[in-house]
Amino acid sequence: MSQNSKAVIQAYYDAFHAADVEQFLSLLTDDVAHDINQGERQIGKEAFRSFLEHMNRCYRETLTDMVIMMSEDGTRGASEFVVNGEYLTTDEGLPEATGQKYVLPAGAFFEVRDGKVARISNYYNLEDWIAQVSK
Repeated sequence: MSQNSKAVIQAYYDAFHAADVEQFLSLLTDDVAHDINQGERQIGKEAFRSFLEHMNRCYRETLTDMVIMMSEDGTRGASEFVVNGEYLTTDEGLPEATGQKYVLPAGAFFEVRDGKVARISNYYNLEDWIAQVSK
């Protein structure tokens, strides 16, 4: 089961890189819980769709140095990666966007249920990101 769950998480990141919102959403449970870095928990695919649309409008990102780890039973996973991004449009409450580039270590935790992502919790150092885009 662990390998199947790892494949689901890999497909999640493949959809991210392809900017394929529909494929992305097909990998999530209807009641997916999304813990936004230093923010709120959002529930459901439509909330996740809105989040993706917002992110795609404000940021262009590629993830490199990806490592995906799974629990033996395949119900929990984690990933570590580097975000290589460009800040496209000012995000409310954050510094003004002028096309700044940034490189940021990040990670995520997953819960996998019935072959789909049921929870995603993303983490990165927001202060580091702010310092990079404020230069």
